[in-house]
Amino acid sequence: MGEGLNNFMTKILTSTWMATLIGAGLYVGSTFIFWKMPTPATHAKTADTPSRQIGPSWDFLNPEADQLMAELRLEKKALEKREMELNEMSLRLQSEKAEMNQVTQAVHQTQLEFDKVVLRVFEEETANLKKLAKVYAAMSPDGAANIMSAMDDASIVKIMLFMKDPETAVVLEALTKKNPANAKRAADLSERVRTSVFRNPPAK
Repeated sequence: MGEGLNNFMTKILTSTWMATLIGAGLYVGSTFIFWKMPTPATHAKTADTPSRQIGPSWDFLNPEADQLMAELRLEKKALEKREMELNEMSLRLQSEKAEMNQVTQAVHQTQLEFDKVVLRVFEEETANLKKLAKVYAAMSPDGAANIMSAMDDASIVKIMLFMKDPETAVVLEALTKKNPANAKRAADLSERVRTSVFRNPPAK
């Protein structure tokens, strides 16, 4: 009986399927023994490497982006300062312009008032005014006063400037006698004759 068992075991061990089974068992066993599970990668921390936390992408540290943001903030402050300076300069210019307008208006008003008091005779008028002065001087004082009373004060003064003082005096006297209300006008005409000026033509 023992010999029969040995023969049976020999057949089993030498059979093809048993060899395959043993080989598969050895492969699985050796794979399990020599297989090493991968260890999680760790980031070595050094004194020069900043600490980083795993999180959203916008939380990651980026030195170049930080430097760019800092430069943009400085540029923004510079632009704001420049804008403030330009606004202040604009206000100063507006104030100075308003002051200049006031001065110009004051000068213009003074010129108008001066022109009302001081009569100017231009060089190109002198030839015609001299002729008229001779005509009125040759007339009787009453005749000259009648004609001049219809003229404006500026025209009368310009003619009288080229008349002699005695000729002017008799005409003014006749003008006053013609109408007592003309006494003030005669006085004004006499004053304007005194303050009138000539304007010479510009030098060529």
